[in-house]
Amino acid sequence: MIDANDINRKSWIQYESDSHFPIQNIPFGVFKDDDTKIHIGTIIGNTIISLSNLEKLGYLKGSAMKRNTFQSDTLNPFLKQKKHVWREIRNRIANIFDINDKTLQNNTTHQASILFGINEVELIMPINIGDYTDFYSSKNHATNVGKMFRDPQNALLPNWLHIPVGYHGRSSSIVISGTNIKRPNGQIINKETNTPYFSPSKLLDFELEVSFITGEGKPLGKTISTDEAEDYIFGLCLFNDWSARDIQKFEYVPLGPFLGKSFASSISPWIITLDALEPFKIDGEDQIPEVCDYLKFSGPKNYNINLEVFLQPENEQPTKISTSNFKYMYWNMCQQLAHHTINGCNIRAGDLMASGTISGIKETEFGSMLELSWGGTKTIKLNNGEVRKFLLNNDTIILQGFAQNKNIKIGFGEVKNKIIA
Repeated sequence: MIDANDINRKSWIQYESDSHFPIQNIPFGVFKDDDTKIHIGTIIGNTIISLSNLEKLGYLKGSAMKRNTFQSDTLNPFLKQKKHVWREIRNRIANIFDINDKTLQNNTTHQASILFGINEVELIMPINIGDYTDFYSSKNHATNVGKMFRDPQNALLPNWLHIPVGYHGRSSSIVISGTNIKRPNGQIINKETNTPYFSPSKLLDFELEVSFITGEGKPLGKTISTDEAEDYIFGLCLFNDWSARDIQKFEYVPLGPFLGKSFASSISPWIITLDALEPFKIDGEDQIPEVCDYLKFSGPKNYNINLEVFLQPENEQPTKISTSNFKYMYWNMCQQLAHHTINGCNIRAGDLMASGTISGIKETEFGSMLELSWGGTKTIKLNNGEVRKFLLNNDTIILQGFAQNKNIKIGFGEVKNKIIA
């Protein structure tokens, strides 16, 4: 039992029963206060907690965490430490805010510098992202794309059932929720003349993904096994890997995605630890044909996390256009990390690995406009009567996610971004 996960634990911080951030969550993030001072933080309900000031005032004294870890502008110094430190600190935080612990509860002077209202802060990028890898690990999504653009009878490429396919992305253009996304320009192929022309993307799309953040890996030349992988994964956040389908179509042969992807990807501000998600682990689907030994694993490695996508036109209410689940991953995170390092590639604290678009079996579970409109042959109806095939300027996309059972709800919050010209 992980102490912080105790479902009977209650906090002296009040929050609604359906909150994404009960005391059993304790995610990690970074925020600015009104004076633009940067804090390492967590959240319970709608109360933002400065872990920087909590550490300064001695509440984390005696832990295995290195001194002044939270006196940083990012979580990277924390990520460089071991999993037993991450777990100890999360447990310590849960105890400090437990209703039975009176130390901070009775110290209003300390509370004034530790507790913030959600509207008093600005959530910022929680980590300095070193390298970014995007996988392609949802079988339903890969099959849908294969049916649209290749032989429907052989939708998956020959390697897909043997390795977690991935590519190295651009970490410099990963942005936080709330950042406007500028419509990218590039070369697009004219179907009639079969010649390219320069234009803003006409087929701008979202991709519903979940990403994981790594701790410090092994040195160059060493590998991380599927059995070890969870010791090197700090936590998860929602990820929107924006895609310019028309720019990508012309450029991707033979080296894969480039300008059609590197203009922006966006993440949610709170990193939810693997420990918090432990109660939601489930088995994935059977992998046939049998995988190589280094990709084999034991026990449940998938996670039952509900995912939702909303499209909001300017000055209108949002429409839910997709409901999917992280459980639909064919290749799990442990396999992804094992495959990433099997050649000796080194992983560093703060690296980000994205799942690839997550699509379910039903049409309502598809994780991109490309699939929802089936390549532009169908329309997506919105609540205000408008329709879409791909995204227009001033549209806002909102991704939300949460895991829930009869005992507890652990949420991710949202990643929300508006498209501008």
